[in-house]
Amino acid sequence: MRSAIAVTRPERKPPARWRDGWWSAARRIPSPNFGPRPEGTAVTLVVLHSISLPPGEYGGDAVERLFTNRLDWDAHPYFGSIRGVEVSAHFFLRRGGELMQFVSCDARAWHAGASHWRGSDNCNDFSIGIELEGLEGGSFEPAQYRQLARLLRALARRYPLRDAAGHEHVAPDRKHDPGPAFDWAGLRKALRGSALRLPQPA
Repeated sequence: MRSAIAVTRPERKPPARWRDGWWSAARRIPSPNFGPRPEGTAVTLVVLHSISLPPGEYGGDAVERLFTNRLDWDAHPYFGSIRGVEVSAHFFLRRGGELMQFVSCDARAWHAGASHWRGSDNCNDFSIGIELEGLEGGSFEPAQYRQLARLLRALARRYPLRDAAGHEHVAPDRKHDPGPAFDWAGLRKALRGSALRLPQPA
Protein backbone atom coordinates (compact mmCIF):
# COMPACT_ATOMS: atom_id res chain seq x y z
CA MET A 1 0.00 0.00 0.00
CA ARG A 2 1.42 3.35 -1.00
CA SER A 3 1.78 6.10 1.55
CA ALA A 4 -0.57 9.02 1.16
CA ILE A 5 2.30 11.33 1.95
CA ALA A 6 3.95 12.56 -1.21
CA VAL A 7 7.71 12.24 -1.24
CA THR A 8 9.30 15.31 -2.75
CA ARG A 9 12.90 15.59 -3.80
CA PRO A 10 14.80 18.79 -3.10
CA GLU A 11 14.65 21.13 -6.04
CA ARG A 12 17.93 21.32 -7.91
CA LYS A 13 19.11 24.77 -8.75
CA PRO A 14 20.44 25.28 -12.27
CA PRO A 15 24.18 25.93 -12.45
CA ALA A 16 25.19 29.56 -12.04
CA ARG A 17 25.78 31.30 -15.37
CA TRP A 18 27.12 34.60 -16.68
CA ARG A 19 25.12 36.95 -18.85
CA ASP A 20 26.56 40.32 -19.91
CA GLY A 21 28.83 40.34 -16.87
CA TRP A 22 26.08 39.44 -14.38
CA TRP A 23 26.38 36.20 -12.37
CA SER A 24 23.12 34.36 -11.80
CA ALA A 25 24.22 33.13 -8.34
CA ALA A 26 24.11 36.71 -7.03
CA ARG A 27 21.03 38.83 -6.37
CA ARG A 28 21.04 41.57 -8.98
CA ILE A 29 20.62 45.15 -7.70
CA PRO A 30 21.77 47.55 -10.42
CA SER A 31 23.72 50.62 -9.28
CA PRO A 32 23.91 53.83 -11.32
CA ASN A 33 27.51 54.29 -10.18
CA PHE A 34 29.56 52.73 -12.97
CA GLY A 35 31.11 53.51 -16.32
CA PRO A 36 32.81 51.82 -19.26
CA ARG A 37 36.22 50.27 -18.93
CA PRO A 38 38.90 51.76 -21.20
CA GLU A 39 38.74 50.08 -24.59
CA GLY A 40 40.87 46.97 -24.81
CA THR A 41 41.43 46.71 -21.03
CA ALA A 42 41.67 43.18 -19.66
CA VAL A 43 40.18 42.42 -16.24
CA THR A 44 43.16 40.98 -14.35
CA LEU A 45 42.62 41.94 -10.69
CA VAL A 46 40.10 41.44 -7.89
CA VAL A 47 40.14 43.98 -5.06
CA LEU A 48 38.69 42.86 -1.74
CA HIS A 49 37.19 45.42 0.64
CA SER A 50 35.31 45.41 3.93
CA ILE A 51 32.30 47.59 4.69
CA SER A 52 29.52 47.95 7.23
CA LEU A 53 27.13 50.84 7.73
CA PRO A 54 27.14 52.19 10.34
CA PRO A 55 30.60 50.76 11.07
CA GLY A 56 30.32 47.51 13.01
CA GLU A 57 26.57 47.10 12.47
CA TYR A 58 25.48 44.22 10.25
CA GLY A 59 22.34 43.03 8.55
CA GLY A 60 20.67 46.28 7.50
CA ASP A 61 20.18 47.68 4.01
CA ALA A 62 22.45 50.73 4.34
CA VAL A 63 25.21 49.36 2.09
CA GLU A 64 22.68 48.46 -0.57
CA ARG A 65 21.22 51.96 -0.31
CA LEU A 66 24.66 53.56 -0.47
CA PHE A 67 25.57 51.73 -3.68
CA THR A 68 22.25 52.71 -5.29
CA ASN A 69 22.28 56.37 -4.15
CA ARG A 70 19.28 55.89 -1.84
CA LEU A 71 20.94 56.25 1.57
CA ASP A 72 19.21 58.64 3.97
CA TRP A 73 22.15 60.77 5.08
CA ASP A 74 20.27 61.88 8.19
CA ALA A 75 19.36 58.37 9.38
CA HIS A 76 22.55 58.00 11.44
CA PRO A 77 25.21 60.48 12.62
CA TYR A 78 27.96 58.57 10.78
CA PHE A 79 26.19 58.95 7.44
CA GLY A 80 26.77 62.69 7.54
CA SER A 81 30.52 62.08 7.21
CA ILE A 82 30.02 60.37 3.85
CA ARG A 83 27.16 62.55 2.64
CA GLY A 84 26.93 62.76 -1.13
CA VAL A 85 29.49 60.10 -2.01
CA GLU A 86 28.72 58.03 -5.10
CA VAL A 87 30.39 54.65 -4.93
CA SER A 88 29.78 51.06 -5.91
CA ALA A 89 31.34 47.63 -6.01
CA HIS A 90 30.60 44.77 -8.32
CA PHE A 91 29.67 42.46 -5.43
CA PHE A 92 28.64 42.70 -1.76
CA LEU A 93 29.02 39.56 0.34
CA ARG A 94 27.02 39.45 3.57
CA ARG A 95 28.03 37.73 6.82
CA GLY A 96 25.80 34.72 6.13
CA GLY A 97 27.09 34.23 2.59
CA GLU A 98 24.35 36.05 0.66
CA LEU A 99 25.79 37.60 -2.48
CA MET A 100 24.53 40.74 -4.22
CA GLN A 101 25.79 42.18 -7.50
CA PHE A 102 25.50 45.90 -8.26
CA VAL A 103 27.55 46.38 -11.44
CA SER A 104 28.22 44.13 -14.42
CA CYS A 105 31.76 42.79 -14.31
CA ASP A 106 32.13 43.96 -17.89
CA ALA A 107 31.79 47.54 -16.60
CA ARG A 108 33.91 49.73 -14.33
CA ALA A 109 32.61 50.04 -10.75
CA TRP A 110 33.70 52.85 -8.43
CA HIS A 111 35.39 51.05 -5.54
CA ALA A 112 39.19 51.42 -5.47
CA GLY A 113 39.68 55.17 -5.91
CA ALA A 114 43.25 56.39 -6.36
CA SER A 115 45.15 53.11 -6.56
CA HIS A 116 48.11 51.31 -8.08
CA TRP A 117 48.93 47.68 -8.79
CA ARG A 118 51.88 46.07 -10.57
CA GLY A 119 52.90 49.18 -12.47
CA SER A 120 49.40 50.40 -13.35
CA ASP A 121 47.33 53.20 -11.81
CA ASN A 122 43.53 53.46 -11.56
CA CYS A 123 42.72 49.90 -10.54
CA ASN A 124 39.02 50.44 -11.20
CA ASP A 125 39.84 50.25 -14.91
CA PHE A 126 41.03 46.63 -14.77
CA SER A 127 39.61 45.19 -11.56
CA ILE A 128 36.50 43.66 -10.02
CA GLY A 129 35.56 44.98 -6.58
CA ILE A 130 34.13 42.70 -3.88
CA GLU A 131 32.91 44.18 -0.60
CA LEU A 132 32.72 41.85 2.40
CA GLU A 133 30.31 42.82 5.16
CA GLY A 134 32.65 43.41 8.06
CA LEU A 135 34.73 45.85 9.99
CA GLU A 136 38.23 46.87 8.97
CA GLY A 137 40.56 44.77 11.11
CA GLY A 138 37.74 42.50 12.27
CA SER A 139 37.17 38.85 11.46
CA PHE A 140 34.95 37.40 8.76
CA GLU A 141 32.56 34.44 8.76
CA PRO A 142 33.19 30.95 7.33
CA ALA A 143 30.16 31.37 5.05
CA GLN A 144 31.78 34.46 3.55
CA TYR A 145 35.02 32.63 2.79
CA ARG A 146 33.14 29.73 1.20
CA GLN A 147 31.09 32.01 -1.03
CA LEU A 148 34.12 34.16 -1.82
CA ALA A 149 36.13 31.13 -2.98
CA ARG A 150 33.22 30.04 -5.16
CA LEU A 151 32.90 33.52 -6.65
CA LEU A 152 36.64 33.85 -7.30
CA ARG A 153 36.72 30.52 -9.10
CA ALA A 154 33.77 31.58 -11.25
CA LEU A 155 35.41 34.92 -12.03
CA ALA A 156 38.71 33.26 -12.92
CA ARG A 157 36.92 31.02 -15.42
CA ARG A 158 35.23 34.04 -17.01
CA TYR A 159 37.96 36.70 -16.97
CA PRO A 160 41.77 36.64 -17.39
CA LEU A 161 42.37 37.27 -13.69
CA ARG A 162 45.92 37.08 -12.36
CA ASP A 163 45.69 38.55 -8.85
CA ALA A 164 43.42 39.13 -5.87
CA ALA A 165 44.49 41.79 -3.38
CA GLY A 166 43.04 43.90 -0.61
CA HIS A 167 42.18 47.57 -0.82
CA GLU A 168 45.09 47.97 1.59
CA HIS A 169 47.45 46.60 -1.06
CA VAL A 170 46.35 48.82 -3.95
CA ALA A 171 45.96 52.01 -1.88
CA PRO A 172 48.25 51.48 1.14
CA ASP A 173 48.53 55.15 2.04
CA ARG A 174 44.74 55.57 2.28
CA LYS A 175 43.10 52.26 3.05
CA HIS A 176 43.59 49.37 5.48
CA ASP A 177 40.80 46.97 4.56
CA PRO A 178 39.97 44.17 4.71
CA GLY A 179 42.63 44.26 7.41
CA PRO A 180 44.98 42.02 9.39
CA ALA A 181 42.26 39.56 10.48
CA PHE A 182 41.42 38.59 6.91
CA ASP A 183 42.45 34.97 6.40
CA TRP A 184 44.51 35.08 3.20
CA ALA A 185 46.11 31.72 4.04
CA GLY A 186 42.71 30.07 4.43
CA LEU A 187 41.50 31.59 1.17
CA ARG A 188 44.65 30.36 -0.58
CA LYS A 189 43.91 26.85 0.71
CA ALA A 190 40.28 27.08 -0.47
CA LEU A 191 41.52 28.10 -3.92
CA ARG A 192 44.08 25.31 -4.15
CA GLY A 193 44.71 24.52 -7.81
CA SER A 194 43.77 28.03 -8.94
CA ALA A 195 46.38 30.15 -10.70
CA LEU A 196 45.12 33.27 -8.92
CA ARG A 197 47.91 34.99 -6.96
CA LEU A 198 47.12 36.22 -3.43
CA PRO A 199 49.16 38.49 -1.13
CA GLN A 200 51.81 36.79 0.96
CA PRO A 201 51.67 37.11 4.76
CA ALA A 202 53.51 40.18 6.06
